[in-house]
Amino acid sequence: MQLPRRQFLHLAAGAAALPAGIAWAQTYPLRPVRVIVATAAGATTDITARLLARWLSERLGQQFVVENRPGGGNNIGTEAVVRAPADGYTLLLVNSVNAINATLFEKLSYNFINDIAPVAGFFRVPMVLQVNPSVPARTAPEFIAYAKANPGKINMASAGIGSTPHVAGELFKMMAGLDILHVPYRGGAPAITDLIGGQVQVMIEPITGPLEHIRAGKLRGLAVTTTTRSDALPDLPTLETFVPGYEASPWYGLGAPRSTPTEIVDRLNREINAAFADPRMTRQIAELGGTPLAGSAADFGKLIADETEKWGKVIRAANVKPE
Repeated sequence: MQLPRRQFLHLAAGAAALPAGIAWAQTYPLRPVRVIVATAAGATTDITARLLARWLSERLGQQFVVENRPGGGNNIGTEAVVRAPADGYTLLLVNSVNAINATLFEKLSYNFINDIAPVAGFFRVPMVLQVNPSVPARTAPEFIAYAKANPGKINMASAGIGSTPHVAGELFKMMAGLDILHVPYRGGAPAITDLIGGQVQVMIEPITGPLEHIRAGKLRGLAVTTTTRSDALPDLPTLETFVPGYEASPWYGLGAPRSTPTEIVDRLNREINAAFADPRMTRQIAELGGTPLAGSAADFGKLIADETEKWGKVIRAANVKPE
């Protein structure tokens, strides 16, 4: 639809009176925006991206389209955003794997902290320390004692080498002084299946995967890995109660290519933070077991830097190598 000439000239004059960056941010986006997800469709990262994309589409009047670019341990999709124009039309669903990969892979073609601009944190989710019911432990201290009495005899499943559950398990082993064998799987679902079947005995996994199995008694939850209890499993204590200083939780947010205009980053940040005041969005985040990560782009950048340093230490200490 064409605007009447007088109205068009009025709008143009108003935009011209603004600093260039602010005027650009107020008109952004003028066309659909791609949100790259570096995992396959259906994973928690993908579900999170679609939730966020729908919100931004509604708020900004253009479609934010999720595009899955799996492969390379999240690196293929991430690199696609690193190489994209820094114009706000290609964004990345950032997650804790990006912080892990910075150390896990020695020869990446990009530097995540330098090449991706943090936009906003979205939420983080607790993981659960859980065991097969055959394990004679009903609390985290009982499990730690059992593992110490049986060094090298307990198998710990994970969603794969270098996954957040894997490095969270390595951190648990180091901090609790345990000798447990790591058994990697290709994803959380097959690992949970074998945990239920008793082929492996223990696993740390994001709460959404094992939740119904724990409620049904097929698995026994011992503790959550965040520093506060989870509303989804309110009876479970935090693991840090028994292993002081322990914390491990996947997190999600939005990033953009380096040099994306600050005005666009700030606008996206404001719109994402507005989601945390919306009852529908907060309910959907809670259904995923999430806790909102409100804050500025700088706050999200600090989280990424802190997590990169934290998991780097764990990966080097445990000598974790990619598959």
